Amino acid sequence: MKYSFAIRVLTIVFGVGLEAVAATGGSGATQQNDLRDLNVGEAIADFPKAGYAGFACAAQPKLSLNGWHDWQKCPPDPSGLRAIRFGYDPTTDPDGTKVAGHPVILELLVGEDARVDGLRIMTDPASRLYLRKKAFLLGLQARARYGAEGWTCAQGAPSTDEQPIGGVYIKEQCKKRFDGRDVVIERNLFTKPRRDLKDFVGETRITILRTP
Repeated sequence: MKYSFAIRVLTIVFGVGLEAVAATGGSGATQQNDLRDLNVGEAIADFPKAGYAGFACAAQPKLSLNGWHDWQKCPPDPSGLRAIRFGYDPTTDPDGTKVAGHPVILELLVGEDARVDGLRIMTDPASRLYLRKKAFLLGLQARARYGAEGWTCAQGAPSTDEQPIGGVYIKEQCKKRFDGRDVVIERNLFTKPRRDLKDFVGETRITILRTP
């Protein structure tokens, strides 16, 4: 069972991964919104009121909000930014909150000047196993979306409680400055010793920050 599962993950790495990257287009970055009709650097008051739902404070998920305008109800982090968690409106997006086909958790970072200083896109760890196995591919799609060149990447080594899945280990962080933004993409794919192979770490975290 463990062997066959590892083979399926390897198939995703060397098969679906190439298709996913190819589907994102060419290697050059183009002017696009950061997420749908949302952009880092814009005033929160200018954000669209339709198409989004599930507003809450990222630091206090049980504290629900009525919309973007309630951003000041969320506690600031040490840098002074207030994080709003949100999703797509299920009445218009019945398939849920997804980016490039991946179920995700979305957060906006709002500064004291009421402008959006950052956006976080994180693959949802609660998604189905089939989707979690592919979660690390979202990072490749994001890198292609911002242009293939100009990235500075670092690959981490396995710690004592981490091991590859079928010979594949990913613990990567890539950074790029683009069009007034600092983009950081983190990808992880590994498992823990003496655990069921289905209990693995497979994720992408994308952070887009307004350049100071």
